[in-house]
Amino acid sequence: MPTSNQRLGLAALTALVVGSMVGAGIFSLPQNVARSAGPAAVLIGWVLSGAGMLMLAFVFQALANRRPDLDTGIYAYARVGFGNYIGFSAAWGYWVASVLGNASFFVLIFSGVGHFLPVFGEGNTVAAVAASSVLLWTVHLLVLRGLRTAALVNSLVTVAKLVPIALFLVLAAGAFRMDMFTADFFGAPALGDLGTQLRGMMLVTVWVFIGIEGASIYSRRAARRADVGRATVIGFVGVWLLLVLVSLLSMGVLSQPQLAALPNPSMAYVLRAIVGEWGASVIIIGSIISVLGALLAWVLLCAEVLYAAAGDGTMPAFLGRENARGVPANALWLSNGLIQLFLLLVLFNSGSYTSLVLLAASMSLVPYFLSAAFGVQLAWRGVAYAGQPAVRWRDFGVALLASTYALWLVYAGGLDNLLLSVLLYVPGVALFALTRRQHGQPVFTRWEWVLFGTILAVAVATLAAVCSGNLKL
Repeated sequence: MPTSNQRLGLAALTALVVGSMVGAGIFSLPQNVARSAGPAAVLIGWVLSGAGMLMLAFVFQALANRRPDLDTGIYAYARVGFGNYIGFSAAWGYWVASVLGNASFFVLIFSGVGHFLPVFGEGNTVAAVAASSVLLWTVHLLVLRGLRTAALVNSLVTVAKLVPIALFLVLAAGAFRMDMFTADFFGAPALGDLGTQLRGMMLVTVWVFIGIEGASIYSRRAARRADVGRATVIGFVGVWLLLVLVSLLSMGVLSQPQLAALPNPSMAYVLRAIVGEWGASVIIIGSIISVLGALLAWVLLCAEVLYAAAGDGTMPAFLGRENARGVPANALWLSNGLIQLFLLLVLFNSGSYTSLVLLAASMSLVPYFLSAAFGVQLAWRGVAYAGQPAVRWRDFGVALLASTYALWLVYAGGLDNLLLSVLLYVPGVALFALTRRQHGQPVFTRWEWVLFGTILAVAVATLAAVCSGNLKL
């Protein structure tokens, strides 16, 4: 266990949640929302998505309180609830999603820098990938200095990146025009009916809400266990309010067609319409700082997931070794090595930020669903609720709603990305098999063989579709 000077308090845990969630998505939100929906659908969509994600936040809070022994976050919930292979898959999928997300952050950082220095282009040029690599290993060295040092830097960056967002909100509120907001309240006919608009708008939430579980991953390092649940709810509510205000205020500054046509980060160009070119520069710089903060939070998460999984024998033992400062160094090396590989693939395949984040979001959705489903299972069995029947059934209802919403997110994320994510789940089986043999245990139970066979069949079919051109990477 970490020493007292390595433990994280409520402020640091909340900063990890906010730092994980407020990354690139909020700066692209005005255009991303407006291209799919009018103001009416946006209002309804934020209420529905906020309610759904709040249920998920409450599930993480309840699980942190009811099962304090499961101190490695969403991976542990899946393992205890549904077996070793599903638990491993949750850890592997969440880890790969984190790596993909980190790679996308590097692309976006230098895409923003490209606004000032064209040599970096859209973040996928030779210069951009070279600079990304330098930044990656600089962050690596920072994290190796200690989790408390990295968490402190993350807290400072979290505060710094909220300043330009606050500036945007103040100026956009001053420029807000109700006649602009209500001019096409139900959306242009080309956007479709209200249901179509809602689905399109809520697709955006798949990515902007990723990171809500940040504090749960670090529960074993929390100074007080109760702070984990508090940080999750506080961080979520704060970020949700920011997202709602950014999207709605923008619709009172520019019309839906104007917003839909903006380049990203679209928040910058909304502010340019209010105050001029300097506003765009401020927001672009702010977006770079924001993504840097999210990057640090997710580098920490990548290593922690592998380390935690190695701790109970789900991952190879070497990933559970710490350096003298209590940092899971081997897990960090493997994580950042894979990020470096993805950056090289971006260079050779001209990969984009959007394609990376959509795939990362799809891979994250399955662990979310499994956590909510474990909440349903825990409350149904009632073992952790002795003498508290009212609380038990309240938590059961909340977890059931969260499970339903998580399934909706899987659907909203799109079938293509879900199928592509299966291709990335399959290679992890080699590590799972190695670890099980290491402990002298059979690789799969009977039903896990059936499950793996099904996943493998879907992966083969998906690969065939990619090779034939019917499915694009």
